Parts: sequence; structure tokens; C-alpha cells
Amino acid sequence: MLINFFFTLRAAKLPVSVKEYLMLLEAIKAEVIGPSVDEFYYLSRASLVKDEAHFDKFDRAFGAYFKGVEMLADFTKEVPLDWLRKNLELELTPEQKALIEKMGWDELMETLKKRFEEQKERHEGGSKWIGTGGTSPFGAYGVNPQGIRIGQDKGRNKSAVKVWDQRAYKDYDDTLELGTRNIKVALRRLRRFAREGAETELDLDDTIHCTAANAGYLDIKMVPERHNKVKVLLLMDVGGTMDEHIHRVEELFSATKSEFKHLEFYYFHNCVYDFMWKNNRRRYSEKTATWDIIRKYNKDYKLVFVGDATMSPYEILQPGGSVEYNNEEPGAEWLQRLTHAFPKFAWINPEPQGVWQYRQSISIIQQLTNQRMFPLTLAGLEGAMRLLSK
Repeated sequence: MLINFFFTLRAAKLPVSVKEYLMLLEAIKAEVIGPSVDEFYYLSRASLVKDEAHFDKFDRAFGAYFKGVEMLADFTKEVPLDWLRKNLELELTPEQKALIEKMGWDELMETLKKRFEEQKERHEGGSKWIGTGGTSPFGAYGVNPQGIRIGQDKGRNKSAVKVWDQRAYKDYDDTLELGTRNIKVALRRLRRFAREGAETELDLDDTIHCTAANAGYLDIKMVPERHNKVKVLLLMDVGGTMDEHIHRVEELFSATKSEFKHLEFYYFHNCVYDFMWKNNRRRYSEKTATWDIIRKYNKDYKLVFVGDATMSPYEILQPGGSVEYNNEEPGAEWLQRLTHAFPKFAWINPEPQGVWQYRQSISIIQQLTNQRMFPLTLAGLEGAMRLLSK
């Protein structure tokens, strides 16, 4: 019966292989899980999904295939009624206890079993069948202090015994915008570790080897802490149309600072010109010449622009095009100087990729950066890191 489940996952663009599918079947045959949809969910996700970026796609495909099924109840096992009744007595009101007297737990489970056998299709409304929007004690909208919730993303009466279908990995979808944690995950694709600085970590392998060679006398060896040795020069657009992207750019900046020990950053407005700055409050009094930045950092630095590239084309192509001062050289000249000085570069654009084709300035920036522009999504950021790591 799981053949169709396998094809459902493939139809959802999940990279599920036949080998992984066979491994899942072997686990089921070995009875590593019980007759529960919850247990099957965790087993199949662990067997079939190898990248957390696909968790949300898996959740949606799993929910589509098993819609309406809450659990595969094992009716061959006895329910510990004494234990259950003692716990219910602590939580139920007198009115609810009176309802229990009318339909006991045994009768409730037996009725559920019969409903599963009788019901052949999806049902909405009503008070008998298992479905949506009804008052059956087995649905999410049913009223029964011992009700079993089947389906729905939330219950109405807060009386369900079991809840599933919560999609806890929505932000892992690689088509969605990022949070700080997911940005860190994407940035880790650009890693190259080295041990630099003071010797502060125990080198266990070398300590064991040297102690053994020293006739058992302890010979402790220390090594510097491992750090990502990749160097990043981050240039960020600020102000104007970037104001609506402040939160996301702050998340990117925070994640970048935590992931890269060697990070240098500067701000610019709309397009890079002959100076940039580190403090927006003192942008005019503490300017840094762009030529000084080019001379200060060598080609080992990965250059990352962050900006929506949304402006008048004159701001890029014409002298004096800046909206703030009379720049002697066009922004395009400075972009070419920077990308020539730092051959490994990329542009991260927080604007939705669907609008890029309607912005002439974005098209110009894409041409000037050799089409190395990526959207600020998980897939886009991973693509940029993959390019920079080559």
C-alpha cells in the first residue's frame, strides 16, 4: 500500500530514492514501530528525508496522503481502564463525568472501530461520521470529554485525547523567507575551518599518542580552537526602499556575524559610490573611501552585497546620479572596481524575485554583477554560498 505514498512524495518534488523506500519497508517488516500514524510519520521522515529543508514539503505530502486518518488503533490490546478512569476523575467536571456514564471508554472505542469499518469516504458535518465541521465525538469539532480527534489543524472544544498534523517545520521550506536560524544553516555551506590563535582546546588524539609514547606519563597536548577561516566583506544598502526589509537584513547581519570570525561590513545607500560608512548616525562625519576599502582587504575576502537594487537607473549609470550628493563617477564604475578587486562576489536581494523583471535598475545591477544576484530565501542564500565557495 506504500507504493502510492512513495509516488506522492516524488510528486511533491522530494528527492526520495528507491533505496530509501526499501529501507523503510524493511523497518516496518522488522516491526520497529507500532500501528500508529504518528510513529510511521517519524520513521518515514527519518528514512526518506535527508535534508531538513525538505521537512515542510514532506509534512504537506504526508498530510495529503493520510488526510482524515488520526491513528491506526490497535484494538487487539487492552486499554488500562483503571488507570485511565483515575486520571479522568482528576480532570473532568461533574457534568462531564455524567456524560461518561452514558458512553464508557470501551463503548467509545468499539464504536470508533465500527465507524472506520462502515465509513468509506470523506465526510463533512453531521453527528455520526468521522469528518470535518460536525459534532461526532470522534472529530475535531465533536463534544465528548473522551473524544478522539481525527484531522483538523485545531479543535474547537479542547477535549481531544490525541492531536497530530502540526507542521512544525514550515520555515524549512526552501521557497520561504528566512529566520536567523535558517540563515545560519545556509551560511554554513561557506565554511573552511582552521585552527588559529592561542592553544585553548585539548587535542585528545595527540595527548593519547604522546602519553603512550612517554611510557604512560601524562603528556597533555593543546591546540587552538577551530574557526571558520573564510573572510567576508559585507556591503549593505540602507535607507529608502530598504526600510521595509530592515528586519530581514538585521537577521542576515546577525547570523553572518555569528558564523564568520573574519567579517568586515560597511553601509551604502542605493548604489556604491566613492565612500561608505560603518555607523549610520555618523555617516557623513566618519566616511571611509571606497578606494581605501579596496586597498585594505585582499582577494581572499568574499564580497557580498545586500540591497534591493531598486532606484533610478541614473543613480547607477550617470555622474551626479546620487540622490544625496554630486558623485563625480557613476555607481557602475565603482561596482566594476569592487567586483574586479574581489573576484568571488554575490548580490543578495531581499525583494521578491517575481518583481525583478519589472525593475529596470535590478536588471542593470544583474548585468553589472554577471547575473550573480540571489533572492533572500533559503534556496537563494544557499545558491550564493555555493557560488562563493568555488
